[in-house]
Amino acid sequence: MLKGFRDFILKGNVVDLAVAVVIGAAFSAVVTALVENILMPLIAGLVGSPNFDAFLVLTLAGGVQVKFGAFLTVLVNFLLVAAAIYFIVVVPMRKLTEMSKARLGIEEPEESEDPQLALLAEIRDELKSRAS
Repeated sequence: MLKGFRDFILKGNVVDLAVAVVIGAAFSAVVTALVENILMPLIAGLVGSPNFDAFLVLTLAGGVQVKFGAFLTVLVNFLLVAAAIYFIVVVPMRKLTEMSKARLGIEEPEESEDPQLALLAEIRDELKSRAS
């Protein structure tokens, strides 16, 4: 039983997953700091408020408040985080990958047709020719 647990823990994908979670948590802190300390203050300088929480608040009967602005703040934060990840991680990594492939002379393989689809197309064409 302990040997099975040891084998499970030492599997490469479990270790890789653990490393990915730790790196993801650290990277999340970097992106959050970027958004909260750089991007949102820039927006506050342009708009006059660091968030939109007080924007478009409806008060219903009984004092219940519907806060569209709070949702807008979360939506803007999400878009800023997505943009930060795209422009700071995805685009540079794509460029680095392209540059390293070009330097090493690695070409992208041409997409070949799935052999099963080719066979089905042949069968379809044969059936059409027999029907005519």
